[in-house]
Amino acid sequence: MKFVDEATIEVIAGKGGNGVASFRREKFIPFGGPDGGDGGRGGTIYAIADRNINTLIDYRYARLHRAQNGEQGSGSDRYGAGGKDITLRMPVGTIVHDADTGEFLFDLSTHGQRVVLAAGGAGGLGNLHFKSSTNRAPRQFTFGAEGGQRKLKLELKVLADVGLLGMPNAGKSTLIRKVSNARPKVADYPFTTLHPNLGVVRTDTDRSFVIADIPGLIEGASDGAGLGHQFLRHLSRTRVLLHLVDVAPLDSSVDPVHEARAIVEELRRYDEELYNKPRWLILNKLDMVDDPKGLQEAFCYELGWDGPVFGISALSGAGTQELVWALQNWLDEQRLAEQAFDQDSRFADSRSAASARAEHDAVMSAAQAGVDAGDYPGSDDDAGHGAHGNDAIRDEDQDDQDGEAFVKRSDDPRFR
Repeated sequence: MKFVDEATIEVIAGKGGNGVASFRREKFIPFGGPDGGDGGRGGTIYAIADRNINTLIDYRYARLHRAQNGEQGSGSDRYGAGGKDITLRMPVGTIVHDADTGEFLFDLSTHGQRVVLAAGGAGGLGNLHFKSSTNRAPRQFTFGAEGGQRKLKLELKVLADVGLLGMPNAGKSTLIRKVSNARPKVADYPFTTLHPNLGVVRTDTDRSFVIADIPGLIEGASDGAGLGHQFLRHLSRTRVLLHLVDVAPLDSSVDPVHEARAIVEELRRYDEELYNKPRWLILNKLDMVDDPKGLQEAFCYELGWDGPVFGISALSGAGTQELVWALQNWLDEQRLAEQAFDQDSRFADSRSAASARAEHDAVMSAAQAGVDAGDYPGSDDDAGHGAHGNDAIRDEDQDDQDGEAFVKRSDDPRFR
C-alpha cells in the first residue's frame, strides 16, 4: 500500500431540519391546539484513531465528506429524523489543523480516541413550543441551524520510541531488519527507503519498544536536496534519536565526520526542539576496519562528541544486542520517571506555585489585620471589637430581619 502522510479534506456537517407550524384537526375537536413537531438534528462528522491503519491514502482521493441533513418536523407532534453521523477512521498519530487558518485542532495520539470534526446543526422548533395562556394558536416556528463546515489538513506523525537518522546507505534499514521484524527494502543504491518504516523490538515478554526508520538525509536537504525535510516530522514524537554513521564508505573521498556534522546541521535548521532531543551516536560497519576501538575514539575526538556512542555492524549483528538492551533500559527509566512525576502529590494540584503563594499571603494578611483590630481567639472582649464582634452584630441584624418578614407573612391573607 502506498504511504501517504499528508492530505487535505473538507467536512460538511448536516443541517438541522426545520420546525413546523401545525394544528390538531379532528372531528368534534374544534380547538385542537398546536401540534407542530421539531426538526431532526443534522449528522455530525467524527474522526477516530485506528491502530490498524498506517496511511492517509484514503483521504488523498476522497476529499469531500458530507453528512446527512435532518428531516423536517411534521404535524401530530412528530419530530423529524436525525441525520446519520459519519465516522472517519485515521491512523494513530494523525494531527488535524484548520487548512484556512493553520490553527491546531486535534492530535489523535491514542487508539480509539474520537473527536468531532464538524458538529451537526440543531433541529428547529415546532409551534408546539410557543403555546401559552395568551397565545393559544401560535404560528411561530424556527428553522434548523446550519451544520459546521471546515477545510482540514491532516498530517501523520508516526508514534515511535526510537528514531533512526543518517545519510543514505548508512545502514538504517539493515539495522531495523536485524533488531525487529520489520522488513524494509535494502539495496546498494541511495534512497532505497522512500517512506517511514516501523519495527517493534521485543527484549522480553513484557518489554519492548518501537523503532522508526525514515529516508536518508543529505547535505542541503533544507534547500530541497534529495527528499528534503519531508519525513523529519516523523521523528518529533520519538524519545531518543540514533544517529547512524557509515565509518567505512565505498567512496574513499567521503569524510564520515563531515557527513555526521552535516546531518546535525540539517537537524538544527529543521527544528530546534528536534535538534535538542537526546541523541546517540552509532558507528556502523566497524567490522570493515582494522582497529574498531581506535577508530571509534578518533572519530569521537574529531567530531567533539561526548555523548553515548556504540560501535556496531548492522549486517552481522555485532554490537546490536548491547545497543538494544541499553535502549530498553534507558526507555524504562524515562517511563518510570514520567510515572513518578504524574503521581507526585506536589504536582496533583492544578494551581501554580505563584497562585498558592498569593493565597497564602492573603490569608496571612487577613490574620494580621484581625490581630491588629484586637481579634484574639478565645477573648471575651466587647462584641463591637474584632471580626467575631462584627459577625455577632450581623447575625442579630439578620435575625431581626427574618422576624419582621415572618410577621409580614402572617398578616398577609395569601399566607393564611
